[in-house]
Amino acid sequence: MEKELEMLRRYCAYQERCHQEVKYKSLELGLRGEAVDTAIAELIADNFLNEERYAKAFAGGKFRIKQWGRNKIKAELKQKQVSDYCIRKGLAEIDEDDYYATLQKLADKKWQSLNRETALKRRYKTMQHLMQRGFESSLIHEALEEIANNDA
Repeated sequence: MEKELEMLRRYCAYQERCHQEVKYKSLELGLRGEAVDTAIAELIADNFLNEERYAKAFAGGKFRIKQWGRNKIKAELKQKQVSDYCIRKGLAEIDEDDYYATLQKLADKKWQSLNRETALKRRYKTMQHLMQRGFESSLIHEALEEIANNDA
């Protein structure tokens, strides 16, 4: 058990992990049942594992690097069984102004790439693209209105 725990410590020290990832890694290392729970409890006690810290790092990273919207980030964190409280904390890390500026930049880039399409098709395809990235439809409408007004 001590050797596996040391491996889990290294696994968590390498980058932030959520409880689910550590649970899978524990099973991979051959731990079962109560040993998994004990290992996770010890990692939490030693501050190697912190779901709130993980949610903040995940949300910030996915937004900054991959330019995902809040909806996509939230869905990913839910899939990783992160608590709602931690998801809210993670999403709070994203600055509103940066968020809207990123949405605006992505919308503009997509809009420009569709210059051969009709205005309606451009709008639809840009909207779909941004929704796939996880942005909220109300913000997308706002951004598209600005682009359409500037384009006219």
